[in-house]
Amino acid sequence: MKKKIFLIIILSFVISCEFDKKKEVIINNNTTIYYLIRHAEKDRSTKDKDPVLNELGLKRADNWAKVFKDISFDKIYSTDYKRTQQTAYPTASSKGLDVLSYDAENLFNKNFKHNTDKQTVLIVGHSNTTPAFVNAIIGKKEHLQIDDTDNGKLFIVTVDEGVASLIIENHNE
Repeated sequence: MKKKIFLIIILSFVISCEFDKKKEVIINNNTTIYYLIRHAEKDRSTKDKDPVLNELGLKRADNWAKVFKDISFDKIYSTDYKRTQQTAYPTASSKGLDVLSYDAENLFNKNFKHNTDKQTVLIVGHSNTTPAFVNAIIGKKEHLQIDDTDNGKLFIVTVDEGVASLIIENHNE
């Protein structure tokens, strides 16, 4: 019995010493992570082809900044529309970044891929461009247009050594 207790004490001591050692963390510098969202709720009371966000949309844009608070973005992209720019702005502002524009007609081209390689990037788009962008990154046509009432879908695409993986989250209230 005494031998068992002694063995347990010694084993506990050895294990506790192991946990006190600092472990080296290896960060893979070959990974690119894209966070893709659709713009927040737009003002539908106007016939303007480039409407701004409504009150709920402005709140959602602020909420996205909270969702992304612990993510260190290297770049933030948006189309040139007011609603996408307004959706991106709170996150960009909180990170001290400018909102860069991308061409919704020419998604994930060689230049964009090169300029975002090995970075963490937020991309704000539309109900049709966001899934198309995801499809272009993963190299498969799997995702269709986002429902017009869905402003809370988040796609996270991780590209590591040419292999893409995808996570889809919903942040609807």
